[in-house]
Amino acid sequence: MIGRDTILDNAKALVTGDRDKEYGSAFDNFNDIARGWSVILDKQVTREDVMLCMSWVKIARLVKTPSHIDSWTDLAGYAGLGGEIGSIDVPTKIEMARKGNVT
Repeated sequence: MIGRDTILDNAKALVTGDRDKEYGSAFDNFNDIARGWSVILDKQVTREDVMLCMSWVKIARLVKTPSHIDSWTDLAGYAGLGGEIGSIDVPTKIEMARKGNVT
């Protein structure tokens, strides 16, 4: 059995680690994804929509393989990122987008 603390610690390591070096900040990366999905879907997609959809991808996979720990870890990571970005007020999001980064 893998404990919840291990899953959450692994998710924390992923979302606070070096992924920014590979993909840019989560704020900017989810914005890039949202812009692409907006073109594909021909409707406005937000960063929060991206996080909800990516979380749903993990949930849909977990329906088929509930023992897949990586999906649980990723889901916890998306929840953390979603909560962080979702809690930012609109004026701050605009300023962050203008600067092209997030702390």
